[in-house]
Amino acid sequence: MPILRKGYNMILADKIINERKKLGWSQEELAEQLSVSRQSISKWEGAQAIPDIQKIIRMADIFGVSTDYLLKDELEPADIANDSTRVESIEPTENVVKVSMEEANDYLLMAESVTPRRANMVSLCILGPAILILLLGLSQVPGCPITEAVATALGVGAIVLMVAVAVFFFITDGMKMRQFSYLDEGRIETLYGVSGMVKERKKLSESSNTAKIALGVILIIVGVIPVVTISVLNVKEYWILFMVSLLIVFVSIGVNLLVRACSSIGMYDRLLQEGDFTVAQKERSPKVSAFATIYWVFVWGGYLLWSFLWDSWSISWLVWPIAGIVFACIMSIINAVSKE
Repeated sequence: MPILRKGYNMILADKIINERKKLGWSQEELAEQLSVSRQSISKWEGAQAIPDIQKIIRMADIFGVSTDYLLKDELEPADIANDSTRVESIEPTENVVKVSMEEANDYLLMAESVTPRRANMVSLCILGPAILILLLGLSQVPGCPITEAVATALGVGAIVLMVAVAVFFFITDGMKMRQFSYLDEGRIETLYGVSGMVKERKKLSESSNTAKIALGVILIIVGVIPVVTISVLNVKEYWILFMVSLLIVFVSIGVNLLVRACSSIGMYDRLLQEGDFTVAQKERSPKVSAFATIYWVFVWGGYLLWSFLWDSWSISWLVWPIAGIVFACIMSIINAVSKE
């Protein structure tokens, strides 16, 4: 049963769901009573379609409510008072932002255009060390004209250039998305039909996102196999460096898929205020973002200091997987403590 709040508008789709569940009926059972298909009930409850007037009259009879109650986007006081399972809480609604269908579609289109580029820029940052390590490996190959000093200079230059390009697009895409910052800052209320549309699109993307997450994780795990295999063999050091470069390539592709999938899930959750975008989570978000920024600045500083001062480019890349694991653990602790 939905929890009613002061200023909350209950649309027809919500009322059909609410009244059907009060009767303990499935969509199939309600469909039989109305002589329609289950898909029709699903579309009505998802705000994808509106029943004709005869079906609304029939539902009013079945549910024991008035047709005015079903048709008006509000709740009748008598219905609220008679339903002991509903809870009314007095909450101010001045700061609630209403999101129309047009605004929701604009946001989804913008997010869909930004997500692939954002994933590619993350991969670009990851690939920087791979180029450096590959060049260091080549410098150790007999007869190769590239010296270790040249390899280091070229590799570091590639890292700086790739990170600069990535930061440029992160900033420009972030500026484009600023118009939708209200989705991350407080309570929102989607207008008629928006919630159903978003849920439908999220459902259609579930299989694709699940496949991307699974494939991304598999690539990251598989990437370790060549490194582990060759490290136990009696081979030249440059072969190990080549395999480490290959590992980073696998990781970059895997992370790319993970970013695409998680961003896709996130853009729907923002509009639905689910997952990491509930009101409580959004209240914690500024503090978490500040911590994440400071944390990764220190990680970058540590990586560069270790690499430059001790000339450890061949192994300093280990900072990133270790930092990622530590960050995930810290975030889990922060979320658990915040919920408590």
